[in-house]
Amino acid sequence: MRTISVIASVAALAAALLLTSCDDAGDAKTTQDKADKADTAAGAGCAAELAVRFGPANAAPAAGDTGNVPVTVTNRGDAPCTVEGLPGMELVAGDTTAAVPAAEAASGGRATFAKGASLAFTLTYVRGEEGAETSLAARTATVRLPGAEKTHSFKWAYGDIALKSDGSTPDASVTGFQQSTD
Repeated sequence: MRTISVIASVAALAAALLLTSCDDAGDAKTTQDKADKADTAAGAGCAAELAVRFGPANAAPAAGDTGNVPVTVTNRGDAPCTVEGLPGMELVAGDTTAAVPAAEAASGGRATFAKGASLAFTLTYVRGEEGAETSLAARTATVRLPGAEKTHSFKWAYGDIALKSDGSTPDASVTGFQQSTD
């Protein structure tokens, strides 16, 4: 009986040593705690816990008008989530994918989502003339959050998007994260 309890004690000690490591300050931390902190700081681990809702839009009614589509992001995880950078968005029209640039005033700093809280960003676009060569007939909008591997795709139902003078860049922009009224 004594041999079994000694073996169990040695096994427990070995497991405890495997689960701990030291950070730069020499404090004992679990390997998982360090990984969670690194993922949270980079937005890699917690970004998967963020839910994305596209719209409803203040759609541009006619060619040349400006419309806005809010994108609400909610933390569904059990802890606060911090991401760094701007959200990315692409508009897809058949075989053509066009990246939406960041708004000139967009800030790409850190955004912290408290547990259960929402932040939002906005896609602003100029409606194009339907079927014109100077327009993108988008059918899908794809959102990528900073640090996330997964994208979120949504049906685009707000008409063609005007293209800038280069003929390939959408006349649209994406803001950084802002307080949500949700």
